[in-house]
Amino acid sequence: MEQANPAFGQLYRLTPQFTEMRRTRPPEQLQPWLAEGHASDFADLKSLASGMARDDAAGEAGLRLSDRTGPVEGAINRLKLIKRSGYGRAGFDLLRLRVLET
Repeated sequence: MEQANPAFGQLYRLTPQFTEMRRTRPPEQLQPWLAEGHASDFADLKSLASGMARDDAAGEAGLRLSDRTGPVEGAINRLKLIKRSGYGRAGFDLLRLRVLET
């Protein structure tokens, strides 16, 4: 595929680098990866690198900090599911009871 389109070679090389960077979280690797992404011929990769470069501080903070919103997102998802299951049939009192019992 790389012989047919060199952009696939760049994509094949940069995608595992990005995945590994997200796993190991070294913030010093972000800028070189963004530079390679900008130089890529693959439009989607270039778009990703441009979007990440717009908010550079957030990208580096995401690699440096260990704070995650996963537990909060899970609780919000559970509350929304309970709310939707009683949509149009229950008032706030019943919704409150269902939330507190689970």
